[in-house]
Amino acid sequence: MTKKYYVVKKGRHPGIYLTWPDCQREVAGFSGAVYRSFTDENEARMWLKTSHQPNTYKEPEQLSLNFGDQRPRSSQHLHDAIRLFTDGGSRNHGNKRGQHVRKDDKAAWAYLILAGDKQVTGTGGEWGATNNRMEIMALINALKKLINYHWQEKTIIATLDSHYVLDPITKGWLFGWRRRGWTTSTGKAVANQELWQELLGLLLKFRNLQFQWTKGHADNTGNNIVDELLNKTMDKMGE
Repeated sequence: MTKKYYVVKKGRHPGIYLTWPDCQREVAGFSGAVYRSFTDENEARMWLKTSHQPNTYKEPEQLSLNFGDQRPRSSQHLHDAIRLFTDGGSRNHGNKRGQHVRKDDKAAWAYLILAGDKQVTGTGGEWGATNNRMEIMALINALKKLINYHWQEKTIIATLDSHYVLDPITKGWLFGWRRRGWTTSTGKAVANQELWQELLGLLLKFRNLQFQWTKGHADNTGNNIVDELLNKTMDKMGE
């Protein structure tokens, strides 16, 4: 018999329940109850924690996702949180939309980690890579660095300007892709599959990792810093 996880997102006591009667007691007669059942525990946790959090700091279009820990976080936790910014980019020779990247096109990724008075940056370049690949690489390398510092247990707020990376994470697509053998809902093979697989493995190591979107090349200082870093990397490529 397939094990089920009943998730109450809005009810008397939000959380994950292992039996329908327990879930039913939390939602029956509760106005506007929101609940779903899952057969995968990680998917259940992701759906429960993907929500808009109280806006305790000013950033545009905040999105949040907690991996692992279901305890609510206070505004103090957010105030003391590690801030992470990642970005990826590429340069081409006038390629039109839909055309393949050329082997001599420059591409690069970068990240910025702010933890108290500590500032950590990283960047790298690659020839003939797509912008999307660089966006994923930026987050992968940033998460690896956070793990090197043993910061997986801390509250981390990651700010990205890439919906290509954010949507699969915050909307739960990653687990759907994995369940279907890394194919989309329409049956197409997921592009950059090996990177998404690596990213999912890294994400699940974190206790309280939250995501938010920011408009690129605008007024977000952290986003502008990583954009500058990756462009400097591309400037140096081929020198």
